[in-house]
Amino acid sequence: MNIQVPIEVVERAKLSASQRELLEQAIGALAHAHAPYSGFRVAAAVRLADGHIVTGTNQENASYPVGICAERVALSVVNSIAPGARVLEMAVTYRPSSGTGHGPLAPCGMCRQALVEQHVRQNAALGLVLAAEAGPVWLVESASDLLPLAFTPSDLD
Repeated sequence: MNIQVPIEVVERAKLSASQRELLEQAIGALAHAHAPYSGFRVAAAVRLADGHIVTGTNQENASYPVGICAERVALSVVNSIAPGARVLEMAVTYRPSSGTGHGPLAPCGMCRQALVEQHVRQNAALGLVLAAEAGPVWLVESASDLLPLAFTPSDLD
């Protein structure tokens, strides 16, 4: 078996206006991350099918490393305030404790699982725009591509 993950690497100038706006919203949300223990701030912005943008940031606590990632915060907010809403795409960015990031990073395993389940829940793929605050951007057409052998709700039947 050979598993490949389709990721397009682009310069920011090649982003669509929609992708650029989503990434800018995520970068703006970095200031709201609560990362007093790691100093590693992460923010996500999701665009819903109706055009609304919702952001989420990582939230650490004194029981470190227990916390919640920005991607799952954003998905939780969407599914709490707009049940059944379709997420079209998500931009994720980060800021390390010293300086700025050097390139895009992919979501952690728990977030990949949450993204797969959002895909299943809405019966439609959601794209990802992954980037540091500057530099190249990774575009992923379907977040589910990042977890190719996913365990899904249908496996519970």
